[in-house]
Amino acid sequence: MGAGAAGANDQPLPVRRRFEVFEMHMVIYALVEESTHDDALASGKSVFDRLVGADPHAGAVFDYHVTFDEEDTSVAGKARWGELPTAAPVDSDAGQDLLERGWEATKEEFERNLDRVKEAIDELSDEEIMRDEDLARHAFHQVGAYDGPTIFLYNEYANGIRHREQLDRVLEESEELWIVPADVHF
Repeated sequence: MGAGAAGANDQPLPVRRRFEVFEMHMVIYALVEESTHDDALASGKSVFDRLVGADPHAGAVFDYHVTFDEEDTSVAGKARWGELPTAAPVDSDAGQDLLERGWEATKEEFERNLDRVKEAIDELSDEEIMRDEDLARHAFHQVGAYDGPTIFLYNEYANGIRHREQLDRVLEESEELWIVPADVHF
């Protein structure tokens, strides 16, 4: 991962909000292999475009996205979350912080939903689960999700990174890996 820190900001990142989710918005991250900041940002935007259905061959997972280079919004991106790097090499301090934020949010959301599933199995009858009492079936769905509001990290093909081995594989297979954050609405 020999990429320089061009465009990466060495300022400390804003305090993390729990689960990186706030009022139907969340910060997600694209991991892309590129050699420059501008190429990484463009590739990240491509990933986010696929996730909002801008690609005719991709279904929409989120309603829209705003990257942190966009200045013309008062409700998303910097306006909602403060300053974040527009793109950062994963091996930089800023990149490591963004990666940790994305992975921790994914783990926390998975564990929260898994606890809900376990509780539903212990406390609800089959019929109550079938009726989706206490949103039990929703929790089952979220535990098995491949993308959407419970997945915070995506590879360059817009595939959600769901477990640590998958993340480690992406990290190990890339020479110049960048991480690009975006605010998405769901």
